[in-house]
Amino acid sequence: MGNLIVKSQLEDVRSFLANTVDKLEQFLNEATISKLQQEKSGDEQYYKGLLSSIRRLLVYCEEGLEACQIVLKNEAFNKAAAEKTLYRIYHQCIEEYFAPKSDRWYEDSRSAYTGKNSIKFHFEVPQSISALLKDLEAGFQAMREDLAFYETDYRTKMMQSK
Repeated sequence: MGNLIVKSQLEDVRSFLANTVDKLEQFLNEATISKLQQEKSGDEQYYKGLLSSIRRLLVYCEEGLEACQIVLKNEAFNKAAAEKTLYRIYHQCIEEYFAPKSDRWYEDSRSAYTGKNSIKFHFEVPQSISALLKDLEAGFQAMREDLAFYETDYRTKMMQSK
């Protein structure tokens, strides 16, 4: 029974990541610094950093998607590999969305109480960037809630195996 739950979760994550990768690729294939400047004049270095953070998020999501596909394609479902994959996706994709390493944006923890979007920027940004992250937010919120279990469960298993 546990295998079916984990497999179903992995399939859901695969669908989420495929959708996310598609949206990120569409945005990045069109985005340039000059287009962003035309949309909203701002600090060029900050805009470059935003694009870099979005590219990093795309790479993590692509890697997670590939890992899901590999685990799901195996004839015999490997529950341990699936759980490790979900753990990695939580730490790479989900955490990169809410708290990018470059700190170009951040999560407003009070947003859950206000009903507003949780992603905040340090400076004003072009509407296209803001719209992209808002469009992705609900999916990332849902995946964070779904995968939080694997984060704690996987750590517990690793500590017990020592």
